[in-house]
Amino acid sequence: MKPLVTVVIPFYNDPYVDQAIQSVLDQSYAPLEIIVVDDGSSQYTERLIPYYPYIHYLGTSNGGTASALNHGIKHASGKYVAWLSSDDLFYPDKIERQVQFMVQKNALISYTNFNYIDDQNRITQHHASLVFAHLLEFYYCFFRGNPVNGCTVMMRRDLFNRIGMFNTSLPYTHDLDFWYRVILSGIPFPYLDESLVGYRWHNAMGTVKHRTAIDKEFVQTQARMRDSLTRLILNMGGH
Repeated sequence: MKPLVTVVIPFYNDPYVDQAIQSVLDQSYAPLEIIVVDDGSSQYTERLIPYYPYIHYLGTSNGGTASALNHGIKHASGKYVAWLSSDDLFYPDKIERQVQFMVQKNALISYTNFNYIDDQNRITQHHASLVFAHLLEFYYCFFRGNPVNGCTVMMRRDLFNRIGMFNTSLPYTHDLDFWYRVILSGIPFPYLDESLVGYRWHNAMGTVKHRTAIDKEFVQTQARMRDSLTRLILNMGGH
């Protein structure tokens, strides 16, 4: 028996949500559970209607991505949990390849490469993830940015018992904060260098609309974790 994988899709007024759901239904892997968390949407909810037989639909008041993710994860039945933003796509072998990788590594969490896509799903950049020669390089990168695309991540559900849920007080860097907590807990974070996600870059995306606020919150999150990460790197023989 293959393990059940839950895919959590936070949704807020996103016209691409039907494509995101379809990309999960088109996976080569089974069994899958799809949880769509509607974060108080007032638009595009009709695009979910054809998918009701295939998804668990959960509604919340608008609380942001972190609270939507947490709500979905709390209702997840899968041994593994993946996160897909409602404007992005999983390629057909995403779940299959990543479950194989995680079983092989006995991993609690992993991430993969990805492609940038446009509003027509055309690839604008192949293999867009940074690739690191060794673990220290990966850790050093956190001083400058966030090297992990959240929609490429898969986690074992019991990871949340170890390090807690996403921090709902962080509207934009809840993912970065979570990766920090994984790393500082000494949990390996292996990387599968295959592009298994289409990450959509468009003018309505939060990364574009909220750039100034994201940059400010990143500086605060990074400052809070800097000393702990520096100690970890020094203990590993870095400088």
